[in-house]
Amino acid sequence: MASAAEQMAANTSWGMLGKATELRQRLLFTIGLLIVYRLGTYIPVPGIDGSALREFMDGAAGGIAGVLGMFTGGALSRMGIFALGIMPYISASIIIQLLASTWGPLTQLKKEGEQGRRKITQYTRYGTVLLATVQAYGLAASMEAGDLVTDPGWFFRISTMVTLVGGTMFLMWLGEQITARGVGNGISLIIYVGIVAELPGVFAQFFAQGRAGALSTGVILGILAMILVTLVFVVFMERSLRKIHIQYPRRQVGMKVYDGQSSHLPIKVNPAGVIPAIFASSLLLLPTTLATFSGSQAGPIMSWILAYFGPGQPLYLLFFASMIIFFTYFYTLNVAFKPDEVAENLKNQNGFIPGIRPGKKTEEYLEYVVRRILVLGSAYLALVCLLPEIVRGNLAITAYFGGTSILIIVSVGMDFIQQVQSHLLAHQYENLIEKSQLRGKKRGGKAKGTARR
Repeated sequence: MASAAEQMAANTSWGMLGKATELRQRLLFTIGLLIVYRLGTYIPVPGIDGSALREFMDGAAGGIAGVLGMFTGGALSRMGIFALGIMPYISASIIIQLLASTWGPLTQLKKEGEQGRRKITQYTRYGTVLLATVQAYGLAASMEAGDLVTDPGWFFRISTMVTLVGGTMFLMWLGEQITARGVGNGISLIIYVGIVAELPGVFAQFFAQGRAGALSTGVILGILAMILVTLVFVVFMERSLRKIHIQYPRRQVGMKVYDGQSSHLPIKVNPAGVIPAIFASSLLLLPTTLATFSGSQAGPIMSWILAYFGPGQPLYLLFFASMIIFFTYFYTLNVAFKPDEVAENLKNQNGFIPGIRPGKKTEEYLEYVVRRILVLGSAYLALVCLLPEIVRGNLAITAYFGGTSILIIVSVGMDFIQQVQSHLLAHQYENLIEKSQLRGKKRGGKAKGTARR
């Protein structure tokens, strides 16, 4: 029989959205800040030759420009103030999380509660500034080498660095404000909105190839069907769980003896989420971005990187898959699901896995189960990320829409819907509490009236 909370969650409908005043204000606040982000992608960096940039981007639309345009919401193709996007912050946060799980001083800092968390957040911001500065300088120097600048020199480089780093930090602040006062994870929503905003242009370019005769009707329908099947597959895999049975012994509280309880420890097939794909993409995009913008003046090393590590190239696909698999295992076992901490928590709560001794044996069993699950999880991530790249390369499709974009759209969309539903559920709880209090006051008033009579 379903509990009262489960019945209430089942009865929660989207029609309650108009009655939830706080949720409506949060949604409007979120939409307003996302509009500010989209407007910022159209504000150009000073000193860019607009016509040369457009000509360059039109020629590189099927390659690295398409990849970066998707992740930055088109800001890079227009060289807007948000051209670096939020990727430096994501890269810095992933690096700090990995260091906090493997490096002693940060690990100890992580255990200090709220104060330690604030210190780690501060280090993440410093890392964001450092990464953004390095990327902004590389981008400015590469654009100078590619003759995309009206007045090259150190003044252009410094102004570009200040503008791009400031844009990234402003995006980080927007994301934090959305997380605190809006709905959903602000950083994820910024990436999500950037990808969704580029979809109309991507599909328009894709259908234009069909009208020009470059793609047949069967190929177009097949690719659309593949995208739909991939979306359904990603939703299915993101909701897939491996449940481990947990047993709690009987316990005595005062004069009462409570029977033993059983529960489940849910382990997702993909505990790392979209983090491995994002981190692998950021590692691959940086050198190819610099090589692409350098143009004909790129050195032999950069030219080799652009030739063999460009999107769709065999080495690119091999390195991309290897990085996804590596980061899936590394991030899961060191950050997302640490078997030693889970085993210790179960032992402290007097819980145990039937047939497995608490402590070290439980840790070994959990690690064994997680490693076996990650074989499927890492293969799923690699397949979803590489399949669109392979299809696009073999069919000579200029429009870019990668598997990482599909993963981000599905995972962020599911998380956003769950948070909206949780706000609606909380609003329903508040209404029930208010009604019960009103009923109690009415009953109390009637009782007092009878006594006076």
